[in-house]
Amino acid sequence: MDPISVTADAEEFTCNAYLVPGEVPTLVDVGTMPGVEDVIAEHVETIDRVVLTHQHADHVGELEAVFDAFDPELYAYGDHPRRDVELTDGSTIRIGDERCEVVYTPGHAADHVSFVGEGRLYSGDVVVYNDGAFENGSFGRTDMAGQSRERLIASLEKLLDRLPETVSAMYAGHGDVYRSAAGEDTVREVVARALERARRGEPKYPE
Repeated sequence: MDPISVTADAEEFTCNAYLVPGEVPTLVDVGTMPGVEDVIAEHVETIDRVVLTHQHADHVGELEAVFDAFDPELYAYGDHPRRDVELTDGSTIRIGDERCEVVYTPGHAADHVSFVGEGRLYSGDVVVYNDGAFENGSFGRTDMAGQSRERLIASLEKLLDRLPETVSAMYAGHGDVYRSAAGEDTVREVVARALERARRGEPKYPE
């Protein structure tokens, strides 16, 4: 079963939070939408784990509500008082029915990781398909404190090195899901385009 965007109807600014049913029901990021736990409960009775791409506020805002409703384990790269499992670069975790590799991808956030399976990429904010700045391949902003364009570029290069040709869908933290079957590009080509744009050094959001 495909991942379900449980924040699709949010009226406030939030990330995309993805419920991934299957052998290990998993929530990838949480978002800031009040009542997200009720949306999750419409699809599954419980979730086993929450995995975080990073801990920016728009990705973790409703974390306590999800804990109260489902008591899942928390997987995160960065420190968190509720963390059960520390994610490390190169480790593997099961998300739904798919085993994914953890790829450390800082730049947008110091604790950012992406999850790479055989068929899906959960890219958080390091690379997105469309976001109002660029279409068909964009990258996370790097103009705020603690962010680094150079580290983000290196992360995109690493992600391409670790991305199997079989990956056909990208679930990003913002914007639309990209499926290669519905577009002209492979997921690798979308990531490569984002990398090319990031390398130009131009501001993502010019004043």
